[in-house]
Amino acid sequence: MGTLKTNGIIIQESNMGDYDKMLTMLTPGLGKIGCAAKGARRNKSSLLAGSQFLCFGEYMLYKGRNTYNINSCETIEIFYNIRTDLEKLQYANYINKIIYDVTNENENSYKILQLYLNTLYTISETNKDLELVTAIFKFRLLSILGFTPWIKECVQCKKNENILYFSIKNNGFKCGICGKQDTSIIQISQATKDAIKYIILAPPKKLYSFNISDNSIKELEIVSKIYLNEKLEKQYKLEA
Repeated sequence: MGTLKTNGIIIQESNMGDYDKMLTMLTPGLGKIGCAAKGARRNKSSLLAGSQFLCFGEYMLYKGRNTYNINSCETIEIFYNIRTDLEKLQYANYINKIIYDVTNENENSYKILQLYLNTLYTISETNKDLELVTAIFKFRLLSILGFTPWIKECVQCKKNENILYFSIKNNGFKCGICGKQDTSIIQISQATKDAIKYIILAPPKKLYSFNISDNSIKELEIVSKIYLNEKLEKQYKLEA
């Protein structure tokens, strides 16, 4: 196979040999792929910047027997403000672990990559509450993965009145009556309910263009965390 060009972001890096790197890159069309960056750790290497964690760029690749090899790259975004802020880096790492787990090779990852880049940009370039950002990210990612919650009405009785709960088990809103029969419910305010609706329906570029109160952020964070851990069958924690 000859060379191919693709955009991608480095989601994992490790040293290999004296001067090389082994990278994991998320691309829109190839999915999550392994890439060797030979000589990338040399001070004058043309791959030095493009082989760093969270670097988004345009890469020229050559497919070998077991992995891709990076011939050249042009960096597009390095998310500098994340690299220089420990709290922002902490949240970026948390999101990156989830991205790593839900992506595979040879799959269309365009929507996931778009969401990831938009999320990193919001973390890097704004002062938006980081718990709100991660909660939005988790709900939107689950929708992409096929776990879109039912937000039109009560998921059980199909009535639109007295929506008081989010059901983890039944993937959506529940009214006060139906919620009493469900041990997986979490009570939510009207503001949190409206926020969930917005997250599911908003165009990608407008996803992070809203704010809610601190109490609603906490509610949204709790629901998104439990919902994600339940559907992905893994406990994700923010590491210090």
